[in-house]
This record gives sequence, C-alpha cells and structure tokens, in this order.
Amino acid sequence: MHFFETRRLTKAFGGLIAVNDVNFQVEEGEIYGLIGPNGSGKTTLFNLVTGFHPITSGAVRFQGKELNGLPTWKICKEGIGRTFQIVKPLRRMTVLENVMAAAFCRTSKTSIARDKALEVLHFCELDQKTDFAASGLTIGDRKRMEIARALATGPKLLLLDETMAGLTPQEQYEGVELIKKIRKSGITIIIVEHIMHVIMNLCDRILCINYGQEIVKGSPNEVANNQAVIEAYLGKE
Repeated sequence: MHFFETRRLTKAFGGLIAVNDVNFQVEEGEIYGLIGPNGSGKTTLFNLVTGFHPITSGAVRFQGKELNGLPTWKICKEGIGRTFQIVKPLRRMTVLENVMAAAFCRTSKTSIARDKALEVLHFCELDQKTDFAASGLTIGDRKRMEIARALATGPKLLLLDETMAGLTPQEQYEGVELIKKIRKSGITIIIVEHIMHVIMNLCDRILCINYGQEIVKGSPNEVANNQAVIEAYLGKE
C-alpha cells in the first residue's frame, strides 16, 4: 500500500480535459515534485486531491482510504494540508490570529489553538512577528505564514503550491531549508514549483505533466534530461 496515490485521475471542465488519466504514488517521508509549463494542470491536480474540484473520474487514495467525494474540510482532517499559489491572508487579523484560524481544524478551544499557532510560528521562524498585521507582511513572510497556516492543521501530507514564487534568492534558500526541516519533522511533501534549482535540490522523485497528461516521472536527473520535458518547456529546436 502506498502512502498516497492517484489512479487514472481525470478532470474535465466541459470539453476541456485539464487533468487526464494521471497516475503517481508518493511514499511516506518523500519530497515529491510536480512540474510542468504554465497551464499544464498542476494546481488543478492539487484542487482535485483536496476536494476543491470534484473528480470527473479516477481515484485519490491516502493511507489506504479513498478520498473521492469527501468535502475539503474532511480531507484536511484526514491529514492533507496545502498552501495556495496566490496567498490570501486574513488581512485585518494578526499573523498569530491567521495561524490560529487554521489550528481550529483540530480543536475548538482557543487556548489549544493559540499554543499550536505559537509552536508553528516558532518552527517557521515567525515568532517575532506574531502581532504584526498580516496585511503588512513582505511577500517572503506571507509565503512563510501560508506554510505556517497549513502546518497548523496538523498534516501528514503537505501540498506546497509555488511557495518560492516572487522570492529573492536569499528567501528561496531559506524556503528550501524550511521545507527540509518540515520533511525532517515527519511530514511528507508534494511540491509544485517552477524554479528548477529548487525542485532539483529538494525532490526525491518528480512527475512532469503537460496539457494535463504525464510526460515522464523519475529521479530529478532523469526528468531534467528527458527530451520531451525539455521540449515542453523550451519548444522544439
């Protein structure tokens, strides 16, 4: 039994097939990369896994349980957390309050949610900014707070959607170190990212898709040197 897997996962929006018969498996403790050109179906795939879009056909299984048809909040309670490509904090709340809101996924007690939020903010090195307004954060800190919110839900599997986009080289380095620390804490990760040196340095295995279909999956070296992957990103010679 695989820790996580998709089986012939397909999503159609009318006549448009956004994800087409995608199969992949992730083992516990891995960092698994999902790459492809813009519009290739990566975020749609995340939306299928987490229940934001209903699945047209196929299946998503997590720790042996099929997730098809479950609402988003139940999938979160099963242990799958995620970040979003476009970060939308609760702008009028503080950093602490934003993360507490996510922590209420596991408790109804304010004191427990606060303790969990403080623990996660310390882990993400944001504990000096707990009382900052979320609207005043830099892009780098917003991205870090987005990860903190996902961690506050208590995930066993974390889906990261372009957490490095818009960051400076130094912030990218710090982001990579944070992701390594998350894996070390026992959380399995699937990451969507366009910055190739991040993907190649982090991932154990990678799946590349284009037009919603698999091109190739394998080790970072195998994927980076695959001619079909190169053509998908750069075009034919």
